[in-house]
Amino acid sequence: MIIDAHAHLWKKQAGFVNGKPVIPLSGGRADFGGEIRQMLPPYLADGDNPAEILLSNMDFAGVNAAVITQEQIDGSQNEYLRGMGSRFGGRLKVSSLYEEGTLPETDGFDGIKICAGRLRDGDLLHHEPVFRLAAEKDRFLLIDLAEGDAQTEALGILADRYPDLRIAVGHFGMAGRGDWLSQIRLAERKNVRIESGGITWLYNSEFWPFPSAVEAFRTAVSLVGAVKLMWGSDYPRTMTAVTYRMSLDFLADAASLTGREKALILGENAKEFYGFPDMPPIPRIRHMAED
Repeated sequence: MIIDAHAHLWKKQAGFVNGKPVIPLSGGRADFGGEIRQMLPPYLADGDNPAEILLSNMDFAGVNAAVITQEQIDGSQNEYLRGMGSRFGGRLKVSSLYEEGTLPETDGFDGIKICAGRLRDGDLLHHEPVFRLAAEKDRFLLIDLAEGDAQTEALGILADRYPDLRIAVGHFGMAGRGDWLSQIRLAERKNVRIESGGITWLYNSEFWPFPSAVEAFRTAVSLVGAVKLMWGSDYPRTMTAVTYRMSLDFLADAASLTGREKALILGENAKEFYGFPDMPPIPRIRHMAED
């Protein structure tokens, strides 16, 4: 099994960045807080980012399942995602978005997402009720931290207070930025994992096959072991630079990782952590550029 531990879906973007709105435009572009950016690959021309297109990309790349996270820059997609985990043959696990000032939804969701780096006060300890709720409802918690070690101590405290709460730290600890290894070391705790959604964004200047991203994986393996790491694509934003399949192949083809390490990182860890059912491999279909 291959599982994508960090992908996004939305019906329509309605979020904010630095207090300014994110407004979808045509051709996959968006007004990103006053700057026109290519938010989506151009084939998502109307600004929608539906599950069916992600699943088509997954089928082509041989990916069995995915975890759907959320981001404040997209706005809450709770209405669109609620109950989606029971559709599509159990291939998707979905999270609700935590918005400050109210407890997040749990009914119809498999997990909760906290955009910790975008919290107004930045102090995770002030948001402990979210951790308590996730633990009580047996929902996993997805969290993207601010760069470096600004929030690692607080997350460590909360992870220890709720030792049965499954916590996945996103963006591979913001690899290469600040003291990112302090985020990786959070996975020394039994209930914390690290997922790599966005790592091709962090090393975009290097481009495929992202040797420094592979080296970041090797470093993390040496610190916490391959059993604590999970691959994620950060679909669809990273698909403005690489294809979905390329976001997987740079790791699957890495010579510096063993076959066992790849099997753990690319699927086995996420299957156990998120509770996906057994799924058969997806048959590889030759594409039109192949002989």
